[in-house]
Amino acid sequence: MLCFQEEPFVMVSENVLGKPKKYQGFSIDVLDALSNYLGFKYEIYVAPDHKYGIQQADGTWNGLIGELLSKRADVGLSALTITPERESVVDFTTRYMDYSVGVLLRKAERTVDMFACLAPFDLSLWACIAGTVLLVGILVYLLNWLNPPRLPMGSVSSTTLYNSMWFVYGSFVQQGE
Repeated sequence: MLCFQEEPFVMVSENVLGKPKKYQGFSIDVLDALSNYLGFKYEIYVAPDHKYGIQQADGTWNGLIGELLSKRADVGLSALTITPERESVVDFTTRYMDYSVGVLLRKAERTVDMFACLAPFDLSLWACIAGTVLLVGILVYLLNWLNPPRLPMGSVSSTTLYNSMWFVYGSFVQQGE
């Protein structure tokens, strides 16, 4: 069994009174559980060059990957980055821990904006909509003033500018009185 010291996965406990080194850590605990469950024994050693393994110019590998490829080790145990080059020459288990870069930011203050309903459109578009409602409202008023509708006797028609604007706005938002 080949391993690398990488806290908290593999750590070496202090050598006390000439006793051999004892390895401990999360990966060692997993290895012990597998050993008990599957019934195998193992011996841990560290790669002679203390490297994880990169491909050399001549195509050979050094470090942990080199030890596995030369069959000096059956299993490698380490916090090793899975790269396409390494994956093409050795088999990996699925990851049980993933390191990623994180960025911390101060939490934004939550403010309530009373104009949030206007956010879907740009200010220039809202100005065009308001201008269009105003222009069409004035045109409806002028057309009603120049050519009043013929109503039966006793009917009252209110053709004020306010009512014309309200009519155009109600038509725009599809709402009425």
